[in-house]
Amino acid sequence: MSDRPILVTGAAGGTQGKTGRHVAEMLRKRGLPVRAFVRKLDERSEHLRELGAEVVAGDFLDFKSVKAAVEGVSAIYFAYPVQDGLLDATAIMAAAARQAGVTRLVDLEMLISSPDAPTPRMRQNYFSEQVFEWAQVGALHLRATVFYENLRELARTSLTENTIRLPWGNDTTLVPLVGAEDVARVAVGLLTNTTFAAGTAYPVVGQVISLAEIIATFGRVLGRDIRYEEVTDEEWRSAALARNFNPHAVGHLSGLWQAFRARGARSNQTIEVTPTIEKIGGAPPKTFEQFVRASNIAG
Repeated sequence: MSDRPILVTGAAGGTQGKTGRHVAEMLRKRGLPVRAFVRKLDERSEHLRELGAEVVAGDFLDFKSVKAAVEGVSAIYFAYPVQDGLLDATAIMAAAARQAGVTRLVDLEMLISSPDAPTPRMRQNYFSEQVFEWAQVGALHLRATVFYENLRELARTSLTENTIRLPWGNDTTLVPLVGAEDVARVAVGLLTNTTFAAGTAYPVVGQVISLAEIIATFGRVLGRDIRYEEVTDEEWRSAALARNFNPHAVGHLSGLWQAFRARGARSNQTIEVTPTIEKIGGAPPKTFEQFVRASNIAG
């Protein structure tokens, strides 16, 4: 491995899985040099500094700060949050990486990435991947499904009087999920093993689970009878915006639930657990119940 640092964006960790934080911590555990790109300096960035990471504060949408962060790195982990600005951030990172001569970049995208994907964010992901390809920076596309962390948060914020109210369809709706730590392990494998070919997409699905089993899992972990009540897309959208979910994420999730419900109605369309996590990440994926038992749905 090069003695130059690996740039990890989103390294402080946000609210949507914290893959950047996991990647930075895993790389440091291997003794590899890390340059942690964070939005602001606080106790989270101080934790990274204590692990031995070089911490730089910057803005995805500010070319000057991105260019400075990219200079001299051996590889980049690019993970932009589910909010407005993805394509601008992609163009800025691609230009900076190309100027710096970067030859390996792992970008975190959605599982479905195509110009006719069912949500606006997924369609943006497709064009983000194309920009990184055009920049010739050795892009590898890590396509992850819904994080356990995000499903837990959605359930937690909608849990009232032992009832989860969400627009997920009926008990048979199947939801492909994955843990953020498993995604991070795959990202680390792609960043550190140069035998993986650039220009390749790596889908990451840890478990495909029915809505009935999701609700039953919450009930087993909490030790009480948890029920599910389906609401309309508009009811959920209004409630989510009232709880200050950003509109970009709300639009993406609304389209995602519609796609899952429609997929359930077409029995010939399935999504399966991918071998990527074990082959590249080095261990079997964590199950949804293992994740829920180790987290705090009620908090």
